[in-house]
Amino acid sequence: MSHDYSNIAREILDNLGGSDNLEQAAHCVTRLRLALKDPSLVNSSALSQVDLVKGSFFTGGLFQVVIGPGEVEKVYAALREQTGLAAATIADVKKKGADKTNAMQRLVRVFSDVFMPILPALIIAGLLMGVNNLMGAKGMFIEGKTLLEAYPNLDGLWSLINLMANTSFVFLPALVGWSAAKRFGGSEILGIVLGLMLVHPDLLNAWNYGKAVAGLDGQSLPYFDIFGWFKIEKVGYQGQILPILMAAYVMSVIEKFLRARVPNAIQLLVVPITTIVVTGVLALAIIGPVTRHLGILITESVVTLFDLAPMVGGAIFGLLYAPLVITGMHHMFLAVDLQLISTQGGTFIWPMIVMSNLAQGSAALAVFYMSRNARDKSMASTSAISAYFGITEPAMFGVNLRFKFPFYAALLGSALGSIFLSLNKVQASAIGVGGLPGFISIIPQYIPSFVIGMVIAIVVPFVLTCALSMKIVRPGYRVA
Repeated sequence: MSHDYSNIAREILDNLGGSDNLEQAAHCVTRLRLALKDPSLVNSSALSQVDLVKGSFFTGGLFQVVIGPGEVEKVYAALREQTGLAAATIADVKKKGADKTNAMQRLVRVFSDVFMPILPALIIAGLLMGVNNLMGAKGMFIEGKTLLEAYPNLDGLWSLINLMANTSFVFLPALVGWSAAKRFGGSEILGIVLGLMLVHPDLLNAWNYGKAVAGLDGQSLPYFDIFGWFKIEKVGYQGQILPILMAAYVMSVIEKFLRARVPNAIQLLVVPITTIVVTGVLALAIIGPVTRHLGILITESVVTLFDLAPMVGGAIFGLLYAPLVITGMHHMFLAVDLQLISTQGGTFIWPMIVMSNLAQGSAALAVFYMSRNARDKSMASTSAISAYFGITEPAMFGVNLRFKFPFYAALLGSALGSIFLSLNKVQASAIGVGGLPGFISIIPQYIPSFVIGMVIAIVVPFVLTCALSMKIVRPGYRVA
């Protein structure tokens, strides 16, 4: 179906208060991110009637218009053509709206800005790791055997996939170092060098840190002995987030400080080496050990909650995750997921995220089934498909929140699915696609329980939304 993108952009602008009210614009996978001079000039009700617009909201100092994947780029191009605005990144637009946000929103924005650029690498690695797990799972395809045991000639392919899957996680500090340095205003190449330094082969692998501390298998904790004055743990930070995140921030501060004071003629010689040496010592001596123990503390706190009260933990997460998506605070869970994978070998948070996404998709699918309005049916069907593959904004903002009761039905389905997963201690070995293909990333022994959780998260919102639509009068709905 073709759309008049120029007309859509014109109508959006009119309902935003005109082109003069638009300071800057960018887009993500599904949404236009807009910095407005005066948000009170927006006509939200009229905006929601514009073709392709699935919803809108104001958060983090920005006005966001939900368009959907594949279409948002075309609407954005038409918007720029009509306004003459220069191309901008999401980070550029967020800076414009920074003065309209509180401290918590700014912290969440940092996590979002750092982790969103590297998310594709993590998802690809997670999917490959999931395929690897399935190939090595006994009884998954052949009774009493793994695929590798049944077909030894697959060993080479398994090793190759394992190499590809592990690369992003082994060198995760380098990815975070690049993205964090860019976010904090430092040199991206120095961020990569700093990240690689934290996983250098000469350092004790982070996976063996616990054994070395406990003295198991004849291992002991190695040190750098600095002039006999003090010792620095000779330990790597493979798969860890907090050490490189904080180190990249410190590095960027030091680098910007030096660039403002060192003469241009010798900057290339002085600034990089001074920045890396000073930050490297601080990272290995102070930042790394402190943030590693902070990460362990955070992980143990989350694990303890779900161990002591799995029903409560599952219910709270299932109920709150979708509302957190509205505020943008859900990006913080990526760091928790990666920390859990690093320290526990798996995450129980990500499987519950899948429950929330599926529940929102099913509620939208029920709206498609029950609605008699052609525009609602079209929007509900496409947004449900997107949600089933992990992109929930079109379903949430364009359908479920607009009618309200489908959103509440989705929250209940998400909570019930999450409770079931929590009670059965379902874990994922990596981050994958947050929808129907999500089972690929689940540790094989938990796949049956995960599938049951998926059924709960799909069926409950669908049935409940259909039932409520026959009891609550809504325009265009079948009413009993």
